[in-house]
Amino acid sequence: MSDSPHAGCRSAVSDDRNLPDTDLLTPFTIRGVRLRNRIVVSPMCQYCASNGMADDWHLVHLGSRAAGGAGLVFVEATAVAPEGRITPGDLGIWSDAHAEPLARIAAFVTRMGAVPAIQLAHAGRKASCGLPWEGGGQLALDNGGWETLAPSAVPFAETDRPPTALSEAGIRAVIGQFQAAATRAVRAGFRVIELHAAHGYLMHEFLSPLSNRRTDRYGGSLENRTRIVLETATVLRGVVPAELPLFVRISATDWVEGGWDLPQSVALAKALKPLGVDLIDCSSGALVPGAKIPVGKGYQVPFADAIRKEADILTGAVGLITDPHQANEVVTSGAADLVFLAREMLREPYWALKAQQALNQEPAWPTQYGYAVKRRP
Repeated sequence: MSDSPHAGCRSAVSDDRNLPDTDLLTPFTIRGVRLRNRIVVSPMCQYCASNGMADDWHLVHLGSRAAGGAGLVFVEATAVAPEGRITPGDLGIWSDAHAEPLARIAAFVTRMGAVPAIQLAHAGRKASCGLPWEGGGQLALDNGGWETLAPSAVPFAETDRPPTALSEAGIRAVIGQFQAAATRAVRAGFRVIELHAAHGYLMHEFLSPLSNRRTDRYGGSLENRTRIVLETATVLRGVVPAELPLFVRISATDWVEGGWDLPQSVALAKALKPLGVDLIDCSSGALVPGAKIPVGKGYQVPFADAIRKEADILTGAVGLITDPHQANEVVTSGAADLVFLAREMLREPYWALKAQQALNQEPAWPTQYGYAVKRRP
């Protein structure tokens, strides 16, 4: 699967990447896409889609963050198949009909000066769950649930139904679902595509020896466990135009001895780069319940820093980044190229505009607001 016409494409990155005066508000170009700043609205599930369809909530939610000054705005984890949803409320893109309301969102985000992006996902053994505010546990088959898929028949929680281990034919089918979803996403107007290989979902389940017990060519060695991610990235690069970036989100560590870890993440990043992957979005954890995670301010930034330097690839930093000066330091220190914000963007849709003010730049308010808010009595 290495014969993609874009397999040899390298990321076209603006020359300001390593300049000492590069900061959070410096524009950034990846391939043919220019971001107005390094501020990213991270994918955040809203759990309110109906049969995978986006509605006005998603338009207003994402549109307000674009109007709020972010450079890159991600649609939440969007399932490539019905059985790949975390919950019945997840977004999907497994049909052309799903792409129609998503195209409206992409168009509005673009109109607001931001770049629209989408994260393509399959929840694997962590699918078929209830809404988080209703408990979030696995749904019974007679109560709206469905059978789940995984690399091995190992459930996420001891009380969960064992998932069905994918056959090699099933693996090929899943890769095909990602390919079709990416094709629809590009047609819908999304300018950045991200493969979700983190947080204990299907791709991550293949990566980690804690969830992957296979003995075929998709299990065992690091080469085998990374195979599905590399094959999927190759297929995505083949359908995503050469001028558009391809990201991969990973959990850089499982935070559990014997699991996926940072050295393996570096090796994966090194293997993804020549396939045409432009940036590694560096998160962590969520593969197994009960992992001891030292959560704290910017606790995942060191992963982005290490992968950026050791794999020589662009990275995005995530994880309890809340303050503009903190976010700016991530970029100015060279730890990461982009800063992804999640919960803080839920608290403050106009975080990017406030960051401009905090970092001594005139906030670029939308015209409809700016004429009023810039005039103080």
